[in-house]
Amino acid sequence: MRLKIILPTEILIDEEVTKVNAEAENGSFCLLPHHTDFVTALVPGLLTYKDQQGGENILAVDLGILVKCGSEVNVSTRNAVVGTRLETLKQTVEQEYLTKDEQERLTYAAVSRMEANFMRHFMDLESVGGG
Repeated sequence: MRLKIILPTEILIDEEVTKVNAEAENGSFCLLPHHTDFVTALVPGLLTYKDQQGGENILAVDLGILVKCGSEVNVSTRNAVVGTRLETLKQTVEQEYLTKDEQERLTYAAVSRMEANFMRHFMDLESVGGG
Protein backbone atom coordinates (compact mmCIF):
# COMPACT_ATOMS: atom_id res chain seq x y z
CA MET A 1 0.00 0.00 0.00
CA ARG A 2 1.11 3.57 -0.56
CA LEU A 3 1.66 5.82 2.48
CA LYS A 4 1.64 9.61 2.16
CA ILE A 5 2.31 11.91 5.09
CA ILE A 6 1.05 15.33 4.03
CA LEU A 7 2.07 18.52 5.85
CA PRO A 8 0.81 22.03 5.01
CA THR A 9 4.07 22.83 3.22
CA GLU A 10 5.23 19.50 1.79
CA ILE A 11 4.69 15.78 1.31
CA LEU A 12 6.99 14.35 3.97
CA ILE A 13 6.62 10.65 3.09
CA ASP A 14 5.41 9.06 -0.16
CA GLU A 15 6.36 5.40 -0.42
CA GLU A 16 5.16 1.83 -0.64
CA VAL A 17 4.74 0.17 2.76
CA THR A 18 3.51 -3.15 4.09
CA LYS A 19 2.16 -2.04 7.48
CA VAL A 20 1.15 1.17 9.30
CA ASN A 21 0.62 1.61 13.07
CA ALA A 22 -0.85 4.81 14.49
CA GLU A 23 -2.77 6.21 17.45
CA ALA A 24 -6.35 7.48 17.46
CA GLU A 25 -8.46 8.83 20.32
CA ASN A 26 -9.68 5.33 21.16
CA GLY A 27 -6.26 3.65 21.03
CA SER A 28 -3.58 2.29 18.73
CA PHE A 29 -4.35 0.43 15.53
CA CYS A 30 -2.60 -1.39 12.69
CA LEU A 31 -3.36 -1.21 8.98
CA LEU A 32 -2.35 -3.91 6.50
CA PRO A 33 -2.81 -3.77 2.70
CA HIS A 34 -6.07 -5.72 2.52
CA HIS A 35 -7.80 -4.12 5.51
CA THR A 36 -11.09 -2.33 4.94
CA ASP A 37 -11.18 1.37 4.14
CA PHE A 38 -10.84 3.47 7.27
CA VAL A 39 -10.99 7.10 8.43
CA THR A 40 -9.91 8.33 11.85
CA ALA A 41 -8.66 11.39 13.70
CA LEU A 42 -5.11 10.90 14.97
CA VAL A 43 -3.87 12.13 18.32
CA PRO A 44 -0.34 13.40 18.86
CA GLY A 45 1.89 10.36 19.13
CA LEU A 46 3.90 7.87 17.16
CA LEU A 47 3.22 6.55 13.69
CA THR A 48 5.32 3.62 12.57
CA TYR A 49 5.44 1.83 9.27
CA LYS A 50 7.26 -1.06 7.68
CA ASP A 51 8.81 -0.29 4.30
CA GLN A 52 9.06 -2.70 1.36
CA GLN A 53 12.51 -3.86 2.53
CA GLY A 54 11.12 -4.76 5.96
CA GLY A 55 12.66 -1.79 7.76
CA GLU A 56 10.76 -0.20 10.66
CA ASN A 57 10.35 3.57 10.42
CA ILE A 58 9.09 5.92 13.12
CA LEU A 59 7.55 9.39 13.09
CA ALA A 60 6.18 11.70 15.72
CA VAL A 61 2.92 13.18 14.43
CA ASP A 62 0.68 15.95 15.66
CA LEU A 63 -3.11 15.86 15.52
CA GLY A 64 -4.26 14.78 12.10
CA ILE A 65 -6.53 12.74 9.88
CA LEU A 66 -5.75 9.30 8.49
CA VAL A 67 -7.69 8.00 5.50
CA LYS A 68 -7.18 4.47 4.13
CA CYS A 69 -8.94 4.07 0.79
CA GLY A 70 -8.07 1.02 -1.28
CA SER A 71 -4.31 0.71 -1.39
CA GLU A 72 -3.64 4.30 -0.29
CA VAL A 73 -3.09 5.56 3.25
CA ASN A 74 -3.04 9.36 3.46
CA VAL A 75 -2.19 11.16 6.67
CA SER A 76 -2.78 14.89 6.86
CA THR A 77 -1.14 16.58 9.84
CA ARG A 78 0.23 19.97 10.72
CA ASN A 79 3.53 18.63 12.10
CA ALA A 80 5.49 15.42 11.77
CA VAL A 81 9.09 14.56 12.52
CA VAL A 82 10.93 11.56 11.09
CA GLY A 83 13.24 9.91 13.57
CA THR A 84 15.60 7.02 13.85
CA ARG A 85 15.57 6.71 17.63
CA LEU A 86 12.70 7.00 20.07
CA GLU A 87 14.77 9.10 22.48
CA THR A 88 15.48 11.70 19.78
CA LEU A 89 11.82 11.90 18.86
CA LYS A 90 10.86 12.36 22.50
CA GLN A 91 13.07 15.43 22.76
CA THR A 92 11.75 16.84 19.49
CA VAL A 93 8.14 16.33 20.52
CA GLU A 94 8.72 18.06 23.83
CA GLN A 95 10.37 21.02 22.11
CA GLU A 96 7.99 21.42 19.18
CA TYR A 97 4.59 20.15 20.29
CA LEU A 98 4.35 20.74 24.00
CA THR A 99 5.28 24.41 23.76
CA LYS A 100 2.29 25.26 21.55
CA ASP A 101 -0.29 27.64 22.81
CA GLU A 102 -3.32 25.83 24.31
CA GLN A 103 -5.77 27.83 22.18
CA GLU A 104 -3.99 26.80 18.99
CA ARG A 105 -4.25 23.13 19.97
CA LEU A 106 -7.96 23.45 20.75
CA THR A 107 -8.63 25.22 17.45
CA TYR A 108 -6.66 22.62 15.50
CA ALA A 109 -8.54 19.80 17.25
CA ALA A 110 -11.87 21.35 16.21
CA VAL A 111 -10.70 21.65 12.61
CA SER A 112 -9.49 18.03 12.65
CA ARG A 113 -12.88 16.84 13.87
CA MET A 114 -14.57 18.82 11.10
CA GLU A 115 -12.20 17.29 8.52
CA ALA A 116 -12.93 13.79 9.83
CA ASN A 117 -16.69 14.43 9.65
CA PHE A 118 -16.33 15.79 6.14
CA MET A 119 -14.39 12.70 5.03
CA ARG A 120 -16.93 10.36 6.62
CA HIS A 121 -19.79 12.16 4.85
CA PHE A 122 -17.85 12.16 1.59
CA MET A 123 -17.21 8.40 1.85
CA ASP A 124 -20.93 7.86 2.63
CA LEU A 125 -21.90 9.86 -0.46
CA GLU A 126 -19.49 7.85 -2.60
CA SER A 127 -20.92 4.55 -1.38
CA VAL A 128 -24.50 5.71 -1.98
CA GLY A 129 -23.62 6.96 -5.46
CA GLY A 130 -21.94 3.66 -6.38
CA GLY A 131 -18.54 5.27 -6.96
